[in-house]
Amino acid sequence: MQEAPNVDHKPSTSAKILYRPVDLLSSVVGGVLAGIIFKQVWQRAAPGDEPDPPQALETEYPFKEILLAAAIQGAIFSVVKTVIDRQGARLFEKWTGEWPGS
Repeated sequence: MQEAPNVDHKPSTSAKILYRPVDLLSSVVGGVLAGIIFKQVWQRAAPGDEPDPPQALETEYPFKEILLAAAIQGAIFSVVKTVIDRQGARLFEKWTGEWPGS
């Protein structure tokens, strides 16, 4: 994996403003993608015949199964969001020449 150069990337106000719609769109896409990935993982890993993960208020599931589903979902969402945010920022920098981060 390539390390980022030790350069101070101070975004301009215009870069921050222009990046907002890109960030919003990538967040939505990332959330949808993370949900799809989680459903696929859960269907393959879950005990029993139920294809959908248990929700917090469903009493027919043991608490540990609900916690496991939430932990897996959180981990997948975090990784997908990080990848999409970072790659979106890199693509924005490639297009504009400015890093959008704070």
